[in-house]
Amino acid sequence: MKIKKILNRLLRLHPREIDLSLDRIERLNHELGNPQNKLKIISITGTNGKNSIAQTIRSILEEAGYSCDLYSSPHVISITERFVFSGKEISDDELCDLLEEVERINKGQSITFFEFLTSCFFLKASRSKSDISIVESGLFNRFDACSAIKQNLMSVISSIGLDHLEWLPENDRNVDRIIFEKTSKLLHSKIIVSEQSDQIILDKIEKAIASNPSKKILFSKDFSYSIKKNGFVFQDVFGKIELPYPNLPGVHQISNVSCGIAAVRNLEDYPVNIDHIKKGITKIKSIARLQIIEKGKLKELAPTNTLIVDGTHNPLGAEVTGKYLDTLDKNKNIYMILGMMNNKLHKDFLSHFKNKVFSITAIDIPNQQNAIKKEELNKVIKEVGIQSSISNSIEEAIIEINRKDGLAYILCTGSLYLGGEILKLN
Repeated sequence: MKIKKILNRLLRLHPREIDLSLDRIERLNHELGNPQNKLKIISITGTNGKNSIAQTIRSILEEAGYSCDLYSSPHVISITERFVFSGKEISDDELCDLLEEVERINKGQSITFFEFLTSCFFLKASRSKSDISIVESGLFNRFDACSAIKQNLMSVISSIGLDHLEWLPENDRNVDRIIFEKTSKLLHSKIIVSEQSDQIILDKIEKAIASNPSKKILFSKDFSYSIKKNGFVFQDVFGKIELPYPNLPGVHQISNVSCGIAAVRNLEDYPVNIDHIKKGITKIKSIARLQIIEKGKLKELAPTNTLIVDGTHNPLGAEVTGKYLDTLDKNKNIYMILGMMNNKLHKDFLSHFKNKVFSITAIDIPNQQNAIKKEELNKVIKEVGIQSSISNSIEEAIIEINRKDGLAYILCTGSLYLGGEILKLN
């Protein structure tokens, strides 16, 4: 396949998958004519909830008649998911043309895969004539390729927690350093800060951005929400809005959606009304975020079970997924199929599911050399005190659970890469 050949060439341009620096992308952007300078960007950084916030902003703005570009990562099924222009995902042929054009201009010079893709997005977005480009940061923010911009409309900070610690100095692997990496180089425009897992982290973020002259809109101080029986109430300085539940499962998504609402209500020159917000939040696009599989090949293996795919992969994500499990039917068992990458905080992740799931089946993530082996993951699960077993495939795990219990929840989680493989198989 043509696109795979191109991507394989791009992966060989730099010896490291990640190399936190802006020098290479700034060089390529310059050679492309600095297309990023032509864009009106909403930047989104944080640990969890970035995609949900980005998709909320996009959905509301599109409902109001504005055209949006969106750059996100990682992809779940196809790399084309990362590139949305004027509301449409790029086609394989369009992406091939774009990659080859930038490849010719780059002339084989050293650059990481993500940096190259980011420059590609900037170039294509500069030609799309969309009203707004929504850009979701990759790793951290300070030296992330998405930060190779000089101005934006606003920066949005999603919930921050522990993840990707291997990229930090060994003696400084803590939430304070992560907050520094994600906030210290935010541009001077507007900063929207979402609800955090606790007030301490919210206070730390507020302190970290205190010297930034941007207008700051913080959860609790400047906007908030309260959950009602048939929806939720959003409130900010502009007033109170009664809203239906968004089409995203999990109470935590109301927090992410509220942050997205706060962002669009603070955009200048892009007015939206209450009706746009009400309709927009019921049309949010989301893949492998507590996604219930209604039909397909894997669903046929467990027709009477509820099959859920969730790409959460860090302790903060596990905490909110665990709270979602608390809302499920108490008369049904919850089984987990788990695959994780090797560099994750496995014990901390698993601790949020103790006494919540009946058992866990450990599997290898297909096509991922850097995933933890199922045998090793199974040992960690047992150490945490959860009943566990191993299986040789996703299909085998589902069949075995269905054989034991035909009226249960089956949660497939631990990695977006696993989520992608499950959706492909389905």
